[in-house]
Amino acid sequence: MHKILAVLCTLMFFVTGCSESGNTETVETLSDYESLSTQGQGWGFVRKKGKAPDIPSAQVELLRKYNGEYLGKEDEKALYLTFDEGYENGFTAVILDVLAKTKTPAAFFVTGPYLEGQEELVKRMIDEGHTVGNHTVNHLNLPNQPPETVSDEITELNEMCEEMYGYKMQYMRPPEGEFSEKSLAVTNDLGMRTIMWSFAYKDWDINNQKGADYAYESVMPYLHDGAVILLHAVSSDNASALERIITDAKKAGYTFKTLDEL
Repeated sequence: MHKILAVLCTLMFFVTGCSESGNTETVETLSDYESLSTQGQGWGFVRKKGKAPDIPSAQVELLRKYNGEYLGKEDEKALYLTFDEGYENGFTAVILDVLAKTKTPAAFFVTGPYLEGQEELVKRMIDEGHTVGNHTVNHLNLPNQPPETVSDEITELNEMCEEMYGYKMQYMRPPEGEFSEKSLAVTNDLGMRTIMWSFAYKDWDINNQKGADYAYESVMPYLHDGAVILLHAVSSDNASALERIITDAKKAGYTFKTLDEL
């Protein structure tokens, strides 16, 4: 499973390049989805030091058409810290310890196996006030799936989380960073907000970690107002650098906020 997820993340990197809510639209029946595009949209952007990245306007418009978001206010020194959790690699407890020590909120997007297999960590996330988000049950590429499967992948994880933890998920992050108009419409009609990101770097390869300084230097120059930061919790580099990143970001005048404030 670890190798499969690593391959998926590597593919995501080559597809994506790192890789205020608008009007929303809803689709009433499954047959109505057939008119929507299944063309996969890789979340690609060009990073810019100290500024929001350049992202194709068509991608942003499509995301926001269905109540998705990737960036906060560009005139507010706020950061939104998020982690993807496909599987556990031994660093999430360390990350949670740092977040508790620095009093910093974060969001964790988890899969079905993680939700079922890491109960202690998921309970910590919830009990310590963090957001737990939907990363689908099986980490499938959503544009390649029929709307029924997209709906099942999201709904089953929501139900599992509510049954196991009494917690209702509100946010979804598509696996591999890929979506289509059809998958966005399904997500929106389920009452979920799709959350992408405005910063990420190649941090998920557990066999190619380069140390805390590398992680720090990969993140800090690219902080920008309203940044939604994606980090992978499997990275030892991220776990080692996180306290320094948070501390120095706060010294630079940034405030960390929750997705509810996005």
